[in-house]
Amino acid sequence: MKYVLLTLISAMLLSISWPTYGVPFFIFFALVPLLMMEHGVSKFSNYNRKSWIVFGLSYLCFVIWNVVTTGWLYGSKNPDGSHSMMAVIFPVLVNALLYSLVFQCYHWYKNAQGTYWGLAFLIAIWMSFEKFHLGWELTWPWLNLGNVFADYPKLIQWYDTLGATGGSFWILLINVLIFYTVRTWEAGRKRKDLIKNTSIVGALIIIPMIISIIKFNNFNEKPIGSVNVLMLQPDLDPYAEKYSQDSLTIENNLLSLAERNSKGKIDYYIAPETALPGDGSISETAFEKSLILNNIKGFLSKHPGSVFSTGISSHKFYTNNQNLPKEAYQLNQGLWVERFNSAIQIIPNQKVEVYHKGKLVPGVEIFPYMSYLKPLLGDAMINLGGTVASLGTDKERVAFSNPFNKGKIAPIICYESIYGEFTTDYVKKGANFLAIMTNDSWWGVTEGHKQLLSYAKLRAIETRREIARAANSGISAHINAKGEITEDTFYGDKTTLFAKVNLYDTMTFYARAGDLLSRFSIFALGFLLFYFLIKRFQNKIKKA
Repeated sequence: MKYVLLTLISAMLLSISWPTYGVPFFIFFALVPLLMMEHGVSKFSNYNRKSWIVFGLSYLCFVIWNVVTTGWLYGSKNPDGSHSMMAVIFPVLVNALLYSLVFQCYHWYKNAQGTYWGLAFLIAIWMSFEKFHLGWELTWPWLNLGNVFADYPKLIQWYDTLGATGGSFWILLINVLIFYTVRTWEAGRKRKDLIKNTSIVGALIIIPMIISIIKFNNFNEKPIGSVNVLMLQPDLDPYAEKYSQDSLTIENNLLSLAERNSKGKIDYYIAPETALPGDGSISETAFEKSLILNNIKGFLSKHPGSVFSTGISSHKFYTNNQNLPKEAYQLNQGLWVERFNSAIQIIPNQKVEVYHKGKLVPGVEIFPYMSYLKPLLGDAMINLGGTVASLGTDKERVAFSNPFNKGKIAPIICYESIYGEFTTDYVKKGANFLAIMTNDSWWGVTEGHKQLLSYAKLRAIETRREIARAANSGISAHINAKGEITEDTFYGDKTTLFAKVNLYDTMTFYARAGDLLSRFSIFALGFLLFYFLIKRFQNKIKKA
């Protein structure tokens, strides 16, 4: 029961640290009880299958953490309006399993190499796992540790140097040092060592925060200009209205919302993810002939000097099966189609510019590892509310230039805003402010849309770019370059949000270097594994 209790304490501390309801300071020792459980089972218990006990208890901890922090996934519905248990069960169980495997690898390595080498291995493998989780097709970095301070931007201004992955390293290092402090005190009861170790831990917590507060209070980056942005929040029910209303009716409502709130000069109108059309999608080979897009050009002709950026569903047709993109699928004999979740920029008398979402939601927008899993799963994915195909993506980010001013917009689409290094690619393309077009309405009134908004603050700090966030049902927001929300809307309102957005063109160290500590950790992980194999080989030679 002692080990179960330690496990439950870790689960509780991890859970109550998380935004947007939690207190993040608990994260600095949230893993300590779990580490104590592992150490107690490994060194002081008489169980026969210690590794299985460590795995089972760590899995219990991570399942609870995932349920409490991402259980809002249950708010998503099946097409018939019923809630899908699999929408929450599958990601919770799989994500918890991945974290448990990471912890299990630490358990094995620690038992083989000793506690201190094992703790170094834990930091290296956890950081490597978070980096891996940002890149593969089952990507779900929602619980990366560095995200936990998203609602406290004043304390993490140094993320402009090391990013949210640097925050993960910071948190892991402090947890390891606290565990080390506890173990040395239990082993020797030396007050001098306790004071020294406690002072080091305290300094490592406080000094980055002091640096951050100083950076926050002395932020004096000079903008190269500003633009007037009107964010549109149509509050369109994604399960009913979007697919039952005529596309022109949806567009007229959106443009009427824009017209009623166009007071003074507007440089950018920004609408949410897949705001257009209703049911179906728009052919990219016929953008210039599209009635829906030409209606927007007509609207812009009444507002000279304005551009319109919005999320759309789009597609491309192919009539030749040679060199087909892997995401294209056959409609009928001789005809294939590739579908996209896209962002476009519309300017009168110019061709429509388009960007295709590069980070897709697993199971919803992408069938992960389709060539391997589809033959095994068949239609199981769609029966669970998922997809049996994958959307097309752009391999590179883009930035839309504005011919009327200095604005250069990063068209970030919903899920993409969780990814730090990925977002810096927009900045490298010249973006001087970030536009997040999102639709968080799929989950209803839950923590989901609040957490996603909080994570956007991290991107503002990392890149030192202001953000205009247009959300279908809310929360739409203007976030400044320090990660503060300066204006926002209420969830569920049909409204607009005006913001004067400053433009910045300097590159932060993080924008240039990306997830530097993650790459260092991968190198360290390789070294630790190589060191283990060399020692094992040397021991075999000695025995021989």
